[in-house]
Amino acid sequence: MKRLLAIGLMGLALVMVSSCAKKKTDTIIITKKPAPAARKPTIHKMGDYTQTRPVAWMGNKYTVESSLAADDSLPLASDGATRYYDNRIRLRIVRADGSEFFSRSFTKSFFRDYVDDASYRDGALLGIVFVRASGNRLLFAASVGNPDKSSDEYVPLVLRIDNFGNVTVSKDTRLDTESDTQQDDEDDGV
Repeated sequence: MKRLLAIGLMGLALVMVSSCAKKKTDTIIITKKPAPAARKPTIHKMGDYTQTRPVAWMGNKYTVESSLAADDSLPLASDGATRYYDNRIRLRIVRADGSEFFSRSFTKSFFRDYVDDASYRDGALLGIVFVRASGNRLLFAASVGNPDKSSDEYVPLVLRIDNFGNVTVSKDTRLDTESDTQQDDEDDGV
């Protein structure tokens, strides 16, 4: 029995020595997260559009075409968080026989003298739309301002083209509230 006890103790000692020598396995796994690839900042477009309107002017029929398109060759505009391509607008006035009376491309720089520094630096040319014919002039509304479509920050301008093709620009100082006033008057009677 002593022999059996000695063999058992030796076996137990051998197991203890071998178990103590065994390295503990670590259950915590540490890996490095791969760095995201550097994304090129997205530059947005405000949306291209074309407007064609027939116009009776000085006893003749004309077609006014206004085409707005983003132009990546121009300096970028920004609303503070997002960058946008600035726009180039092509304005054409075509006679009834198809001949061209007026054709010109406009960029924000054309209106530099009529907008404040912040609007010029960060803003974009937002649009030029035909308003009406008045005497020997065609009147257009133009605007330079914040490129975000949900923003109402812009500088309203009036662009006039006379019957000789001369272009003049001025700030629009009249508020377009006549229709709002009429609507308020109509609501009062109801």
